[in-house]
Amino acid sequence: MRIVIGEGSCGIAAGAEKIRKKLLNYDLNGAEVTIAGCIGMCYLEPIVDIYDNGELTRLVKVQEDDAEKIAEYAKTGDKSVIERLIVSDEDSQFLKKQTRIALRRCGIVNPEEIDAFLEDDGYSALKKVLNEMTPEEVIEVIKISGLAGRGGAGFPTWFKWDAARKSDGEEKYLICNADEGDPGAFMDRAVIESDPHNLIEGMLIGAYAIGAKHAVVYVRAEYPLAIKRLERAIKQAQDKGIIGSNIFGSDFSCDFTIKAGAGAFVCGEETALIESLEGHRGMPRLKPPFPAQSGFWNKPSNINNVETFANVSWIINNGGEAFAAMGTENSKGTKVFAVTGKVKRSGLVEIPMGKTLRDVIFDIGGGMKGDREFKAVQMGGPSGGCIPASLIDTVIDYKALGATGAIMGSGGMVVMDESTCMVGMAKFFLDFTAKESCGKCIHCRIGTTRMLEILTRITEGNGQAGDIELLEELCHAIKDGALCGLGQTAPNPVLTTIKYFKDEYIDHIENKKCTAGECRELVKYEISADKCRGCTLCARSCPVNAITGSVKEPHTIDTDKCIKCGKCYESCRFGAIVKE
Repeated sequence: MRIVIGEGSCGIAAGAEKIRKKLLNYDLNGAEVTIAGCIGMCYLEPIVDIYDNGELTRLVKVQEDDAEKIAEYAKTGDKSVIERLIVSDEDSQFLKKQTRIALRRCGIVNPEEIDAFLEDDGYSALKKVLNEMTPEEVIEVIKISGLAGRGGAGFPTWFKWDAARKSDGEEKYLICNADEGDPGAFMDRAVIESDPHNLIEGMLIGAYAIGAKHAVVYVRAEYPLAIKRLERAIKQAQDKGIIGSNIFGSDFSCDFTIKAGAGAFVCGEETALIESLEGHRGMPRLKPPFPAQSGFWNKPSNINNVETFANVSWIINNGGEAFAAMGTENSKGTKVFAVTGKVKRSGLVEIPMGKTLRDVIFDIGGGMKGDREFKAVQMGGPSGGCIPASLIDTVIDYKALGATGAIMGSGGMVVMDESTCMVGMAKFFLDFTAKESCGKCIHCRIGTTRMLEILTRITEGNGQAGDIELLEELCHAIKDGALCGLGQTAPNPVLTTIKYFKDEYIDHIENKKCTAGECRELVKYEISADKCRGCTLCARSCPVNAITGSVKEPHTIDTDKCIKCGKCYESCRFGAIVKE
């Protein structure tokens, strides 16, 4: 019997590490206790998988006190003691309805042991490449696959590899962009934490293809577990001769370096990332020259993100045609999404391109929490846009999503219900991009700040006639004049919310009303005398003593004192507090 504890960042935060340590104090009848990364069912963490004679029993929402029950099952084989913890058939569909390539080993293999990776066909693609294929043949397979960059732009991977290979110069660099900065996105983190050797193998194949002897992973410093496991994986690969000189006895040599970035969103732009790698402030460079001609230390360089590299070894082993057979004409293969927000089943989802938003949000994600009404989904993070409920059947590919005004992005998918204020959502993302602007160009530095000021004014009830038109004018000016992708895409959340939810902007400006009830300054709380029982619970919960009244008598709210914190609304058991 093998007991596997899911110890990705989400699992550890939920208590997985404590469960494992407690489990080791019991007599487990010889059962092996090991770890895996995140399998993607984040809403059910902590997760414990038990493998016994080829049969998998998955336990979810396991608590520290449940360790004793697991130990009893290991000794007796009596499933009744763990029956309450076994994942339901309904929740099992979360994984069964996915097609996993980049995530195929996540939550399955031990990310801290190279032997677990090797036993699962690890590094076989690298051996195949070095023993049987020329660099040009590798690039051709990637071309046939149709693999496009999964960092957001969707640029053909083979084209970037080919350009770097054909560039003059003996010294070249292959760089992995693991600077995952979108709010709500955690795909790259999960891959590195759960399957670091898959990233290394993909990067080594890419380095061989372009002729690079140096590979660099630029990863967020806020990902300590990912960095720790990647460092361990690199050391293990070096010890086995998989990283270093004459890999697998070939003429190919490549070293690995990790750079922990300071967490600037703009460093997701490849030239800003290169500036940061060189020790400078992360600010984009003018292009051309492109990194393929002059990148890191002015040498030919290729940059792809984690998910892109995570697909490479599968494509080499299974053929470019197999990858291209999935997806649509314009978007091949699968795509990983981090599904968060007001959805029942949040976590990592990998599906073939061509599925619809409905497939992800309702079929896999289970629909809205509390069965509320679906309102919109934000695709592509701060650089993306809000897609309304009326477009729920939009196909997931680069062209179809772009037509809505949103973008694929790196894979963040924030789901919203009717309790979300779309003006407030636009303000949230603008606040992020305004703060993350590097300040190099005026359009982005000043323009996003002015837009944020207008949105703030609107959400505080001080909107003015002409604000919507002014926002649109600023949006187009910033998109046309910004130097890099951050500024060029920063207006997208505003443009899409105005396009699809203009009535909410008008309501805020003309009627000083937030229908969703999220904008505090536009919310008003009153007590219905007919429903109030005089229980005094609302008065006791009010932090500013704005509610008065006698026991068993209707209470009232002093609107001048009320700070609109909502404590009374949350505490009332009789629905007497009216929120307008």
